[in-house]
Amino acid sequence: MTKSTTSKPSTELQKNPLIAFGRGICAYAEVKPSDIAPAIDFLLQGAQSAVDHAVDPSTPANWNDLLEPLEDATESLSRSWGVVSHLNSVGDTPELRAAYGEMMPKVTAFFSSLGQNLALYEKFKLLSQGGDYSKLNSAQKKVIENSLRDFRLGGAELSDADKPRFAEIQDEQALLGKAFSDHVLDATDGFIHLITDDADLAGLPEDAVAAAADLAQQKNLQGWAFSLHFPSYYPVMQYSENRSLRRLMYEAYVTRASELAPQYSQGNLNWDNTQNMLEQLKLRDEEARMLGFKNYAALSLAPKMASTVEEVDIFLTNFAQKAKPFALKDWQELSLFAKTELSIADGLEPWDIAYASERLKQERYSFSENELKQYFLLPKVLEGLFGVIQTLFGVKIEKADLPTWHADVQSFSVKNAADTTVAYFYLDPYARSGKRGGAWMDDARGRRESPNGEIQIPVAYLVCNFAPPVKVNGVLRQPTITHDDVITLFHESGHGLHHLLTQVSALGVSGINGVEWDAVELPSQFMENFCWEWEVLEKMTAHAETGKPLPRELFEKILAAKNFQNGYMTLRQVVMSLTDWRLHASFDPKSAHGQAVLNLSRNIADQFNVIPQASISRWINTFSHIFAGGYAAGYYSYKWAEVLSADVYSAFEEAAKLTGSVLDEKTGIRYRQEILEVGGSRPAAESFKAFRGREPSIDALLRHGGLVTQ
Repeated sequence: MTKSTTSKPSTELQKNPLIAFGRGICAYAEVKPSDIAPAIDFLLQGAQSAVDHAVDPSTPANWNDLLEPLEDATESLSRSWGVVSHLNSVGDTPELRAAYGEMMPKVTAFFSSLGQNLALYEKFKLLSQGGDYSKLNSAQKKVIENSLRDFRLGGAELSDADKPRFAEIQDEQALLGKAFSDHVLDATDGFIHLITDDADLAGLPEDAVAAAADLAQQKNLQGWAFSLHFPSYYPVMQYSENRSLRRLMYEAYVTRASELAPQYSQGNLNWDNTQNMLEQLKLRDEEARMLGFKNYAALSLAPKMASTVEEVDIFLTNFAQKAKPFALKDWQELSLFAKTELSIADGLEPWDIAYASERLKQERYSFSENELKQYFLLPKVLEGLFGVIQTLFGVKIEKADLPTWHADVQSFSVKNAADTTVAYFYLDPYARSGKRGGAWMDDARGRRESPNGEIQIPVAYLVCNFAPPVKVNGVLRQPTITHDDVITLFHESGHGLHHLLTQVSALGVSGINGVEWDAVELPSQFMENFCWEWEVLEKMTAHAETGKPLPRELFEKILAAKNFQNGYMTLRQVVMSLTDWRLHASFDPKSAHGQAVLNLSRNIADQFNVIPQASISRWINTFSHIFAGGYAAGYYSYKWAEVLSADVYSAFEEAAKLTGSVLDEKTGIRYRQEILEVGGSRPAAESFKAFRGREPSIDALLRHGGLVTQ
């Protein structure tokens, strides 16, 4: 029988929202910065008690006595700390940031010590070698297998002399990653450009102008205010006829969190991430070498599909070579158009690219992104997305009433055919001050079976940064999003489905847990494909003014434009992936100093890219995926997984030839069973082959992307 190893919280702590929610849902709005330290300290004590119990010689090395109590305590800590981390990402305040920063070293130190605990490692090895091991199911065995690997990667086999330094490295990396993210957010929040002459608004869409007026009002300013948050920034780059305004905004955007930021964004040199990047790379290199790896890229491959550093470099280099001729053609066409049609005779500058691209797209395909945007009302898009999910995977999505952290946040339940709730998820759709940019899905709670057979159902966060609803002529208008935003929403929902529809009951490999990092994007990129299907778009569009669905004629235009500049966009992603990979595979952080990271990124771009770089661009200083988001030596996984996802989607295209619909339930259920439900309980390569019946092929991706010669 599983023994409880945690003490009961005091009466005061029982009222703390980070403790009180237990295995349920946190009352997010009730969490105060002052709640964080006492709750996390208590949970850390409980987790440490569970570790002490696990390593006690009298504790049997079996699943129920060893793993269950340990998982109970560490999951409680992880879930409460996850709430704090989530709130820090979606509602940053100075007080919350300080409380988060105070506890981060303690949490990091605990999990570092867990990975280095040789006595615990020995207990897991005993479990893997004992007679009870054969009685475990495949998911439980995979948890043990992954745990043994993670102990080795966590430093459990290091000498006692090396372990303190290894723990310091983990702590320092966590602090540097948080500082990197804080700098990007502060530099983004710290810039406002005010326009007082409406002539300077020429070309901007009505909703972008209305949003700028709203922002000015929020800042107690007269006129129209623009920020570097993407929904405010990008419409300027895409539509503004004022070239000086585009240049000003571009220069502010690409110098964020760099030594050049102050002159553009009322910045602070403390926001400069240049040294931060070098320090992180030095620490990663030191960590890898301590564990016996040649570099951090090699270390990163231990839990991934790819086998060697060279394999990934060859994959990316070959991809770049395939995309480059198409990218060069895209660039030459755009440059000629800008010169002949837009009178940009002095050469296309970086701040002209989005504007010229939008104008070329309009001329070539006779529609604008803003025209298209009017058909994508967010509520209607959600209705269409849920319809796809329900049709393919045999589930129902209904509104829920879970506690939230902001008035804009929505919650939903996922029910099976028997009308039983199997999961919940949150949607936080809009950009706002204090909210980290970008879009992401995160695990709020994983699926797990307790010893008494009770199932803990999963909960996910889906977070986006769409433009919020604005008032037009005094009337609050339903929010519209771009087609790119629609793709983003489908992408994050794919991650969500991977987490929510799992049928695995061992927490360590349920849902997205335990999935190889270079395969975890498969379900997300798979979902993007439905954004290009008429039978999907027809049902998820309604014009903001007329309510009419997207016309078939306009759909045919966007389909024709689907691969517009895809050579350039593909090459851009591959260059970013190569930059990440070579920073961690062939960069010598010991001798690096100053602008060494920037210089390497420039050298790779010079070798592979077709668009000249702006001398002031410091894009690498805001590359949060690899310096604050867990994708270090892993950004290549987007392209790696794209090969898998395109091939998976081709099975639905094949089904459509027989059934007339890509929303083929039979294929959808098979995909759910072989990919989504199994989570990380078996290798991704096996899941792919179980669904597709063969090894993956790059052909579908090249065909979908128009990167084949006709």
